[in-house]
Amino acid sequence: MTDDEFDYWCKQQQLTAQTLLLIAAIRAAPPSRRVQGRAKNVSGVYPSRKMGQTIQFESHTVELWAIYQMEHDPQVLEFYDQPPSFKIQYQNQNGRKIGHYHTSDFFVLRTTGAAWEEWKTETELKRLAQKYPSRYQKTETGHWHCPPGEAYAASRSKSRIRNRTDCFRTI
Repeated sequence: MTDDEFDYWCKQQQLTAQTLLLIAAIRAAPPSRRVQGRAKNVSGVYPSRKMGQTIQFESHTVELWAIYQMEHDPQVLEFYDQPPSFKIQYQNQNGRKIGHYHTSDFFVLRTTGAAWEEWKTETELKRLAQKYPSRYQKTETGHWHCPPGEAYAASRSKSRIRNRTDCFRTI
């Protein structure tokens, strides 16, 4: 988006000044880290026409698929890989309150709002939900969510910025 298009989008979303500054900072920031290939994943970069730059992915079966989707979705205006980290807090299995910095896979601006997005397989989410039940949860309707991420997003905005966890691909 051009600066004028971004300003118009912000007015449409009725963003608070705090939220506008946060989104502007995310848009201006480089990726907070380089993605890494590991034994079970293939990392790389995708040359995005929509973004006019390369976008990193850490998984060719999940995150690359997400990039393809966002690249061709007319509702997605912009998407950023590895946006700046933020602190989440939750209770571990022993009931102890813990906190650490989390880097989402993407920060996405859509015609309807903005969101941090995490892309994982259903298998991975089930494993993480057992290990971190306060962090990864499945709703009665079958959607996954991340209460600590949602709490962080809510604390930063009274508008349409959120932590999206309903964007997981089942493999």
